[in-house]
Amino acid sequence: MTTMPIRSQHEPIVLLNASYEPLSMNVTLKRAARLLAKGKAIVLEAAKGRFLRDWPWPRVLILVKYVRIAHEVLYRRPTVSRKGVLKRDSYRCAYCADRANTIDHVLPKSRGGGMTWTNLVAACLRCNSRKRNRTPEEAGMPLRLTPFVPTRLALGDSGATVAIPA
Repeated sequence: MTTMPIRSQHEPIVLLNASYEPLSMNVTLKRAARLLAKGKAIVLEAAKGRFLRDWPWPRVLILVKYVRIAHEVLYRRPTVSRKGVLKRDSYRCAYCADRANTIDHVLPKSRGGGMTWTNLVAACLRCNSRKRNRTPEEAGMPLRLTPFVPTRLALGDSGATVAIPA
């Protein structure tokens, strides 16, 4: 009997609309099981050799019927958050590319820099401490990436509560 690491049980499950448009990149296993049990979704891609009751272990689900969602809801600008900035930058420091666990203001708050997507980057504790209250140019620490505003889908959050009709 092969054992799967615990991490594989928590892999994100992707939910696609009937038109193959992504609705959510992070469906819980409980939600996926409900959709399957009610016949509202089918497994499009499954993990090899694993099962969830009567179905293959889902990696990608597709809805049986098309669900209309307003474009503004799916693609509006996500709210700025520490978790969102870390996710956008793939948990990599914008200065040295090591594992990031903090966020840094490119233009420090004390100099008028705000909590905006284009002013925040992921940073490791060492680089964040070294940069202190300076701009990257003043600290001699050039950015390895340009901060940008991500889409909700890129962050794994559709931002919409998808109510699937019966």
